[in-house]
Amino acid sequence: MSTISRRVQPLPRAGDAYLDARGDSRALRVSWHSEADLVVLSLWRDNLCVGTFQLAVDDVPRLLDQLTAGWRAAYPTAG
Repeated sequence: MSTISRRVQPLPRAGDAYLDARGDSRALRVSWHSEADLVVLSLWRDNLCVGTFQLAVDDVPRLLDQLTAGWRAAYPTAG
């Protein structure tokens, strides 16, 4: 199986990027695509997109609940 990579593209207006704690020029990009009812999570290394995941907008609340629950369990004194 071959890996398809795409060259870096500017983030859409609704999105953000997060640096990987391991460094090595890794990042996660989150971009909203309301025209398609999707949130795209993309994995980047240097200036190449090495993977994407398209999350349906209807699944976003469940993902946020899971992230919040995990964060609160791991760090009960935080926010």
